[in-house]
Order: sequence, then C-alpha cells, then structure tokens
Amino acid sequence: MKILFIGSRLFDDIAYYLKEKGIYSLITESNENANNLDLADEVHIVPRGMEGPTEIAIKEEVDAIVPLIGIDPPLIDVAIMKEKLEGEYGIPVIASDVNAVNLTSNKINTKQFYTDIGVNTPEYKIINKDSYKNESLNFPCVLKQGEGQGGKDIAVAKSIEDVEEYLKNFDITLCEKFVEGSEISIEVIGFRGDCVALTPVYKGETTLEGTHPLAKTKTGPCQIEGLENSEIKETALKVAKNLNSDGIFEMDFMFSKEDQQLYAIEVNTRPNGTRYLTTATCDIVTMIELVNMAIGEFSSKKVNAKIKDYYSTEIPIGTYEGEPLKEPLKSFKNKDYIVHGPEGYQRITIRGKTQEKLDELKNKLIK
Repeated sequence: MKILFIGSRLFDDIAYYLKEKGIYSLITESNENANNLDLADEVHIVPRGMEGPTEIAIKEEVDAIVPLIGIDPPLIDVAIMKEKLEGEYGIPVIASDVNAVNLTSNKINTKQFYTDIGVNTPEYKIINKDSYKNESLNFPCVLKQGEGQGGKDIAVAKSIEDVEEYLKNFDITLCEKFVEGSEISIEVIGFRGDCVALTPVYKGETTLEGTHPLAKTKTGPCQIEGLENSEIKETALKVAKNLNSDGIFEMDFMFSKEDQQLYAIEVNTRPNGTRYLTTATCDIVTMIELVNMAIGEFSSKKVNAKIKDYYSTEIPIGTYEGEPLKEPLKSFKNKDYIVHGPEGYQRITIRGKTQEKLDELKNKLIK
C-alpha cells in the first residue's frame, strides 16, 4: 500500500501507525526545511499548490492521498484536486469536497447552511460601513469576518463605538448575538456517508474579552449541567451527514445558560486544535482514521467498538521542562500525557481512567 501525504507538519501524529501497518509513505512539501521529513519513506519538494502533489500521485501510482493540512486557505484547492483525481484516475483523496469546503470555509455561508438544515445558530446580521448606524444592534455582539481561523479578526463589541472601530479595518462584517455560556467542540469523522461522532469536549466559558482558545484550559468529556452529550453528538451528526463529504469535521458549539439552548457556531473540515484532547478522552486518533479510510479499514462500527472512556484536560504550559517524553511523542499509546505545540506556546494534554487519577497525574506534572 502506497499513500501520498500532503504536508509534513502533522505527519508525526501518524508516522508510527504507518510503520505498524507496513504502509509506504510519500510526502509532498513546499518547504525543504519543514519538520518530520525524515519520518517518511519518500519526500518530494514541490511548489506551493496542488499541481505538484497531483503530478506525483499520478506518476507514482499511489493508492490514496491524505492531505495533512491544518489551515483553511488551501482546502478549496485540495477539494478541486479531489474531484480530478477521483473522477479521472480513481485515486481516493481523503478530504472534503468542493461543496463542503464552500459551505464551511466562510462563516456567512456556514450560517446559511445551518439555517437551511434546521440547526440552531445565534442570530446574526451582515453589516457594512454604510449600514451599521441604521441597524438595530443589541450589545454585546460578536463581530467576525467570513474567513479566518483560531480567533483571527473576531471581536466582541460592547457599544456602537466598538463596531465603528472594527469597521475601520473591514468593509463588511458578520454581527452575531453574543451567547453567554459554555464553549464545546466535537469531532465527527466520516467516509462515503458513514459517520461517527466522537466524545464532545469542553473549552471553557465565553468571555467579553474574547480570550484566545489557546489560552484556555480545556477538559473532556464535556460535562455541562442541563446538556446531554447525546444532543451534541446527534446535532453534529446531522451537520456532517448534510455536508455529505469525507474526512474530519470539527464543530464548535455554544450552550446558552440563559435559554438552555445549544447553538452551532462553525465547522472546520481539517485536522484541528482539539484533536489531542479528543484522543485523550475517547482513545480515537482522528488522523489515524483518515489513514484507515485510505486503506479500506474505516467504519463507524469499528470506531465505536474502539472508543474508551477517560477523563482528560489540556493546559497551556509555555515550554515543557519535565521528564523526557516517551515515543511516539504525539501518541497516548505508551503514556497518559503528551506535549504539543511550538516552544513557548506548548500545551500538555493529560488523561486518567477516573477524575481522581487525572488529578493525581496533573498535580505531578504541573508544579
């Protein structure tokens, strides 16, 4: 079996699994100094874009392609490549298609999609520099651009002056009702219509200061009074099935304490920042499941049979200074904690079979 992986930055999440399965790995990468190039069997340095990976896939007669891309901008080019290679050459590309990317890569499109399929989402308006003074706006409200990730270009407006200040940098904005409550993420993985929702995780409470996600302590499983995790999973599955595409779907929700309502916020069709916490909580590595899709070993039944129950937490630590980490570094296979992220901005994700075991290990590691 020969699989082409696009991008090397996330390759260390799965390199050990490929060796276990005897899969021959090729990487295409535009940066010859990128991390993890030494972990693949074969490396091809290509220009940015999907033309190089497409040529390599055809020339090398690979069995499948798994894009390891954790940012939004290239996703539409990957989706176009998927249509070409699957349609003309029969090479599976384990990624979302053009329709799914168009619906999820722009927050305005995502809002309309939620409305169309009957999923609750916070009330919103589209305003611009000329119209905002004539709009009836309720404060606080959240201002967002259609595109962007990781909290980029998002602000909480507490007054019309805040809106005016925000619009000095943008011509138009999505203005969304501020929901006071709990932030939740859940990963759904799916292939050819067969989807499974994994365990929801808790990302903290909303703040008027707009705290960046990386600055928050997160926990799993999600445990919020008044909200059943089954409701989160059912809603996430509804979204994924209506997207009707392949790969990873990471969904963000808010649970309003005021009206006891679950609201869908956005969807990401790529590997995401909560994947380690998801793995810690339920023992499913979503990126390994992308490989299983490529080799014909994925099904929701198989995934559900592998799910385990742990208590977990993810904490920002800056730079890890503890004992040497066991291999594989990005796996819980031989240990109950991993460290990830660049130095200075690292996070540690820890798990335990009980809350008491989790607290015991956390207290040992975080001093």
